[in-house]
Amino acid sequence: MKSLAFLSLLLSVIFTAPGPERLITRSGSISFYSKAPLENIEANSKTALSVLDKKTGQIEFSVLIKSFTFEKALMQEHFNENYLESDKFPKAAFKGRIDNISNIDFEKDGKHTVSVTGQLSIHGETKTITTPATITIQSGTTAANADFNISLTDYKINIPSLAKDKISNSVKIVVSLQYEKPA
Repeated sequence: MKSLAFLSLLLSVIFTAPGPERLITRSGSISFYSKAPLENIEANSKTALSVLDKKTGQIEFSVLIKSFTFEKALMQEHFNENYLESDKFPKAAFKGRIDNISNIDFEKDGKHTVSVTGQLSIHGETKTITTPATITIQSGTTAANADFNISLTDYKINIPSLAKDKISNSVKIVVSLQYEKPA
């Protein structure tokens, strides 16, 4: 039984560890911005985890909802307790693929516009999104950047009637991932 547990652990390490084809970051930046008539809402997190497979184009990232910081503490409290319910839905995640990964030479400096398609999960809801993104290779490091808009109603994020005039239903999300150099 111990050898079966050891084999399971070994296989999970082999298949999840970054290799020469996989890039990883533990300090990706995700921010969101919502323009509203009475007050703009903006928050940032610099703790997103992401893996990018250079060969297949598979890209994933996740971020803990409680890691977002706001300028105003009360906004952060309302965000976690009333809107995103971060105790019930602790993270947001994306799993997808860079559609035209074969056009990128990761050994050569350059900036590449790509299309990314995948499943974005927020607040217990998952929706398919497709968005343009930029992959930049410079001096052996790789960065991925994208920005896109989501609708709060698509993710069943309810806005109380008292706040309807203060909060827009459309939120701009900006993802900036600076991958570590492969070992």
